[in-house]
Amino acid sequence: MEKKGQINISEEVIADIAGHAAVESYGVVGMTRRKLKDGIAELLGKENISKGIEVVLLDAGHVSIDLFLVVSFETKINEVAHNVMNKVKYSVENITGLSVQTVNINIQGVRVEEK
Repeated sequence: MEKKGQINISEEVIADIAGHAAVESYGVVGMTRRKLKDGIAELLGKENISKGIEVVLLDAGHVSIDLFLVVSFETKINEVAHNVMNKVKYSVENITGLSVQTVNINIQGVRVEEK
């Protein structure tokens, strides 16, 4: 097959894909900024979701992703984290064709849902 050019996918696009996959996962209330303001986890809106994600492009075709999440109080954090890891890895690899080496989950807060 003849090589016709190169495809570059920005870190922001990868972060958007990962963020949408994460917030669709059970037990995730939302994303928060990488750095907390005054120790408070402020939820990000869908338009700013990539600010809660750090993407590192490794060698050719490989990425590492760090997510900063707020989870629901009545969920098992370990299970939520593993589900998010799997969903983010699958979504990014399926959509971009890149290989996700690591997905690191950072729980920044726990939210109690009002009934």
